[in-house]
Amino acid sequence: MSIEKVNFGTTSKGEEVTMYILENKNGMKAKLIDYGANVVSLYVPDKEGNLADVVLGFDTVAAYEVNGCFFGSFIGRHGNRIGDARFELNGTTYELEKNDGKNNLHGGTPGYNKVMYQAQTGDNSVTFSRISPDMEQGYPGNLEISVTYTLTDDNELKLDYKAKSDKDTLCNVTNHSYFNLKGHDGGEITDHEVWIQANGFTETTEDLIPNGNIIDVTGTPMDFRSKKVIGKDIEADYQPLILAGGYDHNYVLDKKEKGVEKVAEVSEKTSGRTMEVYTDLPGMQLYTGNFIEREEGKEGVVYTKRDGVCFETQFFPNSINVPTFESCVLKAGDTFTSTTIYKFC
Repeated sequence: MSIEKVNFGTTSKGEEVTMYILENKNGMKAKLIDYGANVVSLYVPDKEGNLADVVLGFDTVAAYEVNGCFFGSFIGRHGNRIGDARFELNGTTYELEKNDGKNNLHGGTPGYNKVMYQAQTGDNSVTFSRISPDMEQGYPGNLEISVTYTLTDDNELKLDYKAKSDKDTLCNVTNHSYFNLKGHDGGEITDHEVWIQANGFTETTEDLIPNGNIIDVTGTPMDFRSKKVIGKDIEADYQPLILAGGYDHNYVLDKKEKGVEKVAEVSEKTSGRTMEVYTDLPGMQLYTGNFIEREEGKEGVVYTKRDGVCFETQFFPNSINVPTFESCVLKAGDTFTSTTIYKFC
């Protein structure tokens, strides 16, 4: 186990950015920065033991200051979409930034992936924390927020979230890393095989806002209960796929208990890499990089459509406006905790 700290450059505001490099006994490495708590790189062995960086990202702070696709990003105060960019809490209506048509996506400005964090290292872990002030992005409450990344000797990248607010607020944080098990320069992920423990997904309006209905995946291209290649049905003549340009849907996880359990798996045959996803949250967004157009990434690689796949654990999108969905409201004085694990095997 080891942790190395290196300089990663300076933001446009003159803030010094540090990269934290975690390494386990198997040679697996995670590279994380205190600007945005972003995951920059994740080096994972293949079936021959050769390491490759399996997440999309950038080489410079300047690129992370733009990062329109949210590569490697810590997302908050509310990940995913809120319909009409507004919600009501305790009789007060809160207006949010309309940054996705008429809706709100991934919290607003400033994004949690575009602010500096205090960093504290532990036993092969690093905790990034800050206070998100009252009404930042339009949300009530001073929110003490942290994410701890731990790299274990079992080849797990473990993400522990913790938050506490002095007012009732929303808290729906997630990680937006794009994985490509062939390597970040591996091209399309349509050859990756995926399994998801979910019998349903949340139906959306034409602008991808969940409307409260849950659709049974049986007999649809959305069914991943038996492992299948992403590309098998991604171009199917099926309205939810057409609307999103591929998979960009919240799966209603069929969890047996409230705790952390395995909910998904992705594998790629040529490398022999497999990643398992564990969470204690009720939902997970499967996103196949449909909106990546042309992003100049690490090592001169240009990322395009479907070059990465995301597994974003979450409360259901728009849950604050759908009473039947599990609530993401964090009561004043309560502590929110959640764990997501990406395990490589």
